[in-house]
Amino acid sequence: MSAFGAYLSRREFLGSLAAATLPAPAPRPNFVIVLCDDLGYGDLGCYGSRSIQTPNLDRFASQGVRFTDCYAAAPVCSPARAAMLTGLIPDRVGVYNWIPADSVMHLGRDRVTFAQILKRLGYATCHTGKWHCNGKFNSPEQPQPSDHGFDHWFSTQNNAAPSHADPVNFVRNGQPVGPLKGNSSTLIVSEAIEWLKQLPAGRPFCLFVCFHAPHEPIAADEEFLRLYPSVREKGEALYYANVTQMDHEFGRLVRYLDESGLRDRTLVFFTSDNGPETLNRYKAAWRSYGSPGPLRGMKLHMYEGGIRVPGILRWPGRARTGATVSEPISGVDMLPTLCAAAGVESPARLDGVSILPALEGKPLRRRTPLYWHYYNALGRPKAVLREGPWKILGIPDRASPRPAGSVFDPAADMPFIKEARLVEFELYNLAEDLAESKNLAANTPTVLRSLRERLVALYREIQAESPVWT
Repeated sequence: MSAFGAYLSRREFLGSLAAATLPAPAPRPNFVIVLCDDLGYGDLGCYGSRSIQTPNLDRFASQGVRFTDCYAAAPVCSPARAAMLTGLIPDRVGVYNWIPADSVMHLGRDRVTFAQILKRLGYATCHTGKWHCNGKFNSPEQPQPSDHGFDHWFSTQNNAAPSHADPVNFVRNGQPVGPLKGNSSTLIVSEAIEWLKQLPAGRPFCLFVCFHAPHEPIAADEEFLRLYPSVREKGEALYYANVTQMDHEFGRLVRYLDESGLRDRTLVFFTSDNGPETLNRYKAAWRSYGSPGPLRGMKLHMYEGGIRVPGILRWPGRARTGATVSEPISGVDMLPTLCAAAGVESPARLDGVSILPALEGKPLRRRTPLYWHYYNALGRPKAVLREGPWKILGIPDRASPRPAGSVFDPAADMPFIKEARLVEFELYNLAEDLAESKNLAANTPTVLRSLRERLVALYREIQAESPVWT
C-alpha cells in the first residue's frame, strides 16, 4: 500500500500539481544535490580534518551555510537514498538495508520523489552516479531512475566496478555504456556538465550527483596520491587521495555553474549517505580510513558517527555567507525543501520538513520527530529518536538474525523487522556529551519516560506500516 494511500495516490498527487495555485518564483531556482558515499563527519577540512585536503569544499562552505547537525536518514546507503528521494523514513517505503544486485527490495513505483514533482513543474532532471534504489537494475521488473522522475541518467546499481578506476558497469538511459577510462568521480561530473550544456537557456533543472567516493573499492589518480607522500599506509593514502579527487571534481562542477552564470539562481547542497566505513568489518575494506571526527561509532552504527554527516548549502541571496547552523536537519528533509524552494506544496504526509526556515535562524517545526531505525545495525541499539539535545536509543528484545551489514534475506529478516519490540534504552544529551559517553537513562527518569513513549509509539506505527518483501 502506498504511504500516501490515506491522502492521495502518486498519480493523483502529481496530477494535482498542474492545478497548484501557489505563486511560482520567477524564475524558479535550479537545484544541484551532491551525495557522497561513506564520507565521514570528520573527513573535510571545514569539519575539522587535518589529514585530508579538501580545498574546494572548504571554500564552498565559506560561501554558504555549514550545518553542524546534518543527518543521513539511515546509517547505510540504500535507505538513506530512498529517504532523500521521498521525504519518508525509509522503513515506510520498505527499503530496510543496502540493496544487493537482483534483490527483490526496491523503491516502489507508487512512491512520489522530488524528481517527479519537479519534472511536473517543468524542470529538467538528471541523475549521475550511484543509484542503489533497486536490486534488478536496468530491468523492466523494477522501476529505474527514469520511472522515478529522471529524464537523463548515467548510473550504476551500487558501486563502480571493478573499482573507481576505469569502471565497466555504467548505464546511460537504459543502455550499458561498457568500459570507460577515468575515475568514477571524474566521469560522473563530466556527464553532469555535458548534460547541463545541452539544456535550453533558462530552463530550470534538478541535478542529483551521487559520487561513489569514498566507498570501497577505492582508487585514485596518481596526481592526488602524490599529495600524501608522508602517509605510511598505502590504503590510508588511497582513501585520502580518493576524497581529495572527489573534492576536485565537486569544485569543477561548482566552477562550471559559476562561470555559466548559474550561480545566483542555483541551490547547491552537499552531504553524505552515512558515516565512514570501518577497517575491520570485512577483509576488502583495507582502504577505509574515514573519520567520524568527535563522534561515537561509524557506518552501520546508530550512534552519531553512523548518521551525522557533513551538510553544506549554498544559495546566493537566501543562505548566509560563511554561516554555521546547529538546527538539526535530515535526509528526509530534501523533498519538502526542494518543494518549498520551487514554490509548490509538498505531499500531505511526509516525515521531513523544509529546512529553509533554518537558513534564517528559525527553528524547524516537525510533525514527525527525527527518527532512525536499522534492524541490522552494529551494536545493540536499533532505533533512535532525537528531540532537542536529547537522543534516545532503543534496544530490541532479541538479537539481529544475522551479522550486521549482511545481505537482506526476507525469510530471515522480515520477522525481526515486523515483530521485534524495544525493551531497553540508552539516553544521551548531545549538547553536553557529543561523544555519547554518559548514558543518562538511570539519572533522568522523566526525560527517559517521555522520549521512550514517543520512540516506542513511532517505532510501532512504522513497523505496522512497513511493507513485507517475500
